[in-house]
Amino acid sequence: MDPVAGIDVTSADLLLSTTRAVRKRLDLNRPVPPAVIRECIQLAIQAPTASNGQGWRWLVITDSDMRRRLAELYRQSDAYLHKKAAQVPGSDLQMRRVYDSALYLSENLERVPVHVIPCIEGRVDGADNSVAAAHYASIIPATWSFMLALRARGLGSAWTSLHLVKEKETAELLGIPGNVTQIALIPVAYTIGSDFKPAARGPAEAVTFWNSWGG
Repeated sequence: MDPVAGIDVTSADLLLSTTRAVRKRLDLNRPVPPAVIRECIQLAIQAPTASNGQGWRWLVITDSDMRRRLAELYRQSDAYLHKKAAQVPGSDLQMRRVYDSALYLSENLERVPVHVIPCIEGRVDGADNSVAAAHYASIIPATWSFMLALRARGLGSAWTSLHLVKEKETAELLGIPGNVTQIALIPVAYTIGSDFKPAARGPAEAVTFWNSWGG
């Protein structure tokens, strides 16, 4: 326990380093209580936002027919996954596993008990980078907080965005207003097992510069 912050640093570090994109280990047969999703969203909206704006909206889809129709839209865009998977060399076992699990999720998306689409009010189509950055800064931190809160409660998730190729069709299906931006589709379920490990990453020194690019 950090005596100043009052936070169990070991537990916090474990949560941050083992919240993985979970696809094959989602339990497709175990229901997720709505109260758990609400609790995680309540924590998520503690995240910081640009200009203290709180235009986030959380669309939670549990209806089986809606999940099926969303999955159909998602699969209409997964040619990208198949193309990328075909380009991975047979010797690159890690990337083959990544695309194999992404294709598995695409094929089974409608079976995932909860789909969450984080949204933010407003559009930045054609805006300059400063406006777009501020816009997304008001929803992406909250979405990651949501995924961390899920992990802490034994649930898994993955950040997916293929459905955005069919963003207009998704909006029509779900009644999302035209002035709202969807940023992801997060499949949510309890996980099969909880023994997630940190990913293989290089040292921070290799990607960190001090005071100037390359410094």
